[in-house]
Amino acid sequence: MQVTEAEASGLKRAFQVVVPAADVAGKQDARIAELAKTLRLPGFRPGKVPVAIVRQRYGKAVLGEVLEGTVGEVAQKVVTDRGLRPAQQPEIKDFKFEDGQDLAFTVALEVLPEIAVPDLKAITLEKLTAEPDEATVAKALDQLASRNRSVVPADPRPAETGDIVVIDFEGRIDGEKFDGGSATDAEIEIGQGRFIPGFEDQLVGIEPGQTRTISVTFPGDYGAAHLAGKAAEFSVTAKALKRAVLPTIDDSFAKTLGLENLAALTDAVKKQVGREYDQLARMRIKRLLLDQLAGQAAFEAPEGMVDAEFQGIWQRVEADMKEGRLDDDDKGKDEATLKADYRAIAERRVKLGLLLAEIGRVNNISVAENELKRAMQAEAMRFPGQEKQVFEFFAKNPRAVEGLRAPIFEEKVVDFILELASVTERKVPLEELAADPPAATAS
Repeated sequence: MQVTEAEASGLKRAFQVVVPAADVAGKQDARIAELAKTLRLPGFRPGKVPVAIVRQRYGKAVLGEVLEGTVGEVAQKVVTDRGLRPAQQPEIKDFKFEDGQDLAFTVALEVLPEIAVPDLKAITLEKLTAEPDEATVAKALDQLASRNRSVVPADPRPAETGDIVVIDFEGRIDGEKFDGGSATDAEIEIGQGRFIPGFEDQLVGIEPGQTRTISVTFPGDYGAAHLAGKAAEFSVTAKALKRAVLPTIDDSFAKTLGLENLAALTDAVKKQVGREYDQLARMRIKRLLLDQLAGQAAFEAPEGMVDAEFQGIWQRVEADMKEGRLDDDDKGKDEATLKADYRAIAERRVKLGLLLAEIGRVNNISVAENELKRAMQAEAMRFPGQEKQVFEFFAKNPRAVEGLRAPIFEEKVVDFILELASVTERKVPLEELAADPPAATAS
């Protein structure tokens, strides 16, 4: 076998490979002889099929198998013998082979860059923390009571804000019905803003048995593109009126939730709110850390990895553009500008991923099997009754397992860095904790 380096520019490498025809033929002969020992064909005893017959019937298929296996083995050997660390699966190019001639092809790949791990102890961060106050806890208790409300029939009367009106409705645009524009026994709670803007307000004053026409305009960014910005009229018939009854927040309410008394419920709610604040604090300091690391990721990102990351991002952006869901910051930008912006984001993500992976590698950070198993169990719990199928899916899809492993690994690396970094804490109001941190200086 002859291997010649054809390219070594930046992170790109290419090797021209020539495998002698005799080597290919030898592997083909060996595989045919192996098949002849086990093959069953009518008119021949098992294992006694002549090699010539096997070659005649299966020679082309065996050759294809041999070529595929040879290319894979050689590509791996090229990488291993040279101690290369591919950024992605090597690409096979310029494949040439004719029966009786040498096999020739090119192994093209990008290698991982040399990554200098920064001094993690030199990283300085400020961790903001917040504690839930009495007003926040009281609001959380009110929300909990609202989620546990009961709905009872209301005496016939004109509907008010806060009432639940049971209606039949039929919508038309330019006099024509449209998909999703009709419903029977729909329950609309006036004032919740869950329906088309303006629809709920026009239900105020309607009484059971009455019919009225409601005119609205679908928002320009409405989820269904064929309705966005369209004016519509709905014929609405009120059938019943209901009202929500909130439970009194007391010991009895606490007991319905499995707690001893109101004090225990208040304490549990306060702890839950505290955990939510802790998550905010974690997200904030992680973002600040990643911003600092991005500024120190002074290495070239493999182009193929950036391309793949960008394509994933751009598919979502195109879907958002189609549905009119672009972020306000992106509205008004032309496609070339958007692509440039999101390619920069893709490059940042790739660099951060490589830097975190290198920090984890040199510090022997890994994801234990029990951690991975817990992640699978958590995923399975999201599909009650289908837990077995979820575990079978992961058993058959290594890439799906990697999708669970990667975020666990990232969090472990972040924890490791935060242990070494200089971190100071400061208590702040919730508003400051929830606000976006200052923008990082561009690297």
